[in-house]
Amino acid sequence: MPWQTPTLKEVRSTVRDMIRGSLPGADAAIPNSVLRVLSDNQGALAHLTLQYIDWLALQLIPDTAETEWLDRHGDIWLTNSDGSTGRKMATLATGTAEFTSLATAIGTGIIPASSRLTFATGVGLEYETTAEIYVPSSGAPAPGPIRALTPGVSGNRNPGDTLTLVDQPPNISPAAIVIDINNGVDTENDDDLRFRVLQRIRQPPMGGAKHDYERWTLACPGVTRAWCGPLEMGIGTVTTRFVMDELRADDDGWPTTNDIEIVRAYVDTVRPVAVKDFWVLAPIKQYIDVYIEHLVPDTNETRAEIEASLRQMLRYYGAPGQTIFAAWKSYAIMSAPTVVSFRMANDLDDVMDSPGHMAVLGDIVYA
Repeated sequence: MPWQTPTLKEVRSTVRDMIRGSLPGADAAIPNSVLRVLSDNQGALAHLTLQYIDWLALQLIPDTAETEWLDRHGDIWLTNSDGSTGRKMATLATGTAEFTSLATAIGTGIIPASSRLTFATGVGLEYETTAEIYVPSSGAPAPGPIRALTPGVSGNRNPGDTLTLVDQPPNISPAAIVIDINNGVDTENDDDLRFRVLQRIRQPPMGGAKHDYERWTLACPGVTRAWCGPLEMGIGTVTTRFVMDELRADDDGWPTTNDIEIVRAYVDTVRPVAVKDFWVLAPIKQYIDVYIEHLVPDTNETRAEIEASLRQMLRYYGAPGQTIFAAWKSYAIMSAPTVVSFRMANDLDDVMDSPGHMAVLGDIVYA
């Protein structure tokens, strides 16, 4: 049987029995006696020690370790694309914004490097220029490099967003229009870090095996899932595909062209040079629709739970070229907390069109 920490009552009873066996005629079971008080206190101390040992045993292996101890395991086993070890830390969003001169400006205006900008006053998000920016008086916009001062996805901005210069230079409009400020990534969560640690332990480096490419890809900021397809493009080729579930959540986790270039640049520095051709690509989206009849209860809450459960199933089972079986869809729907019964109107498996296609949830149709 597996080890199970004794209860406080059991430990105290054991201490009393030990005293009774060690001191002939003594009885530590008598209420309010000195021996009873001493034995119960010793039992409580022993119980706390056993609880600590039980907790410590969980921290010594990465699959049950808590955050601080998991970080220690990560520091031992993992090296990231930026040279750091362990957990992938949050990164600063970087990009460009356009600055313009005031209508009354004469001559070229200059925005010094490290000039502060804010977004949505009161939110507390600040940015800064990373180089001097020269703005002509002609009214033509002048692009300049910008970076967020707060790490994480909160620093990412959409094209067209407006930033405001804190200290407005002479002849320069205080408003800066975002062209693109991106690649701010949150600190890696425990689940993703634990997965990478266990992957590294279970699949040691082999100098260019399939799992090596996946591990190298996962070492890049924002990457949460990766797959390697040897021979997908022919003999002597390697293809790696990946998604960024948190960073690109608004696009089903699909990476941008810039994300792909960043990952490829890193993997090129660690992969074997003997590989004939190497590709880093995003999976190809293949939308799958789900048709449900006779849902009980048919409420907005239940439908929201079904959608969340189906998305969770696709995140767990989805992979390039992976068929999504009807049984997986049925189980995901039935796993929604408030679902009592339903019937699948279409119980066919969803076969991917190619090894690079990957299932994405399309429409959920209720009859």
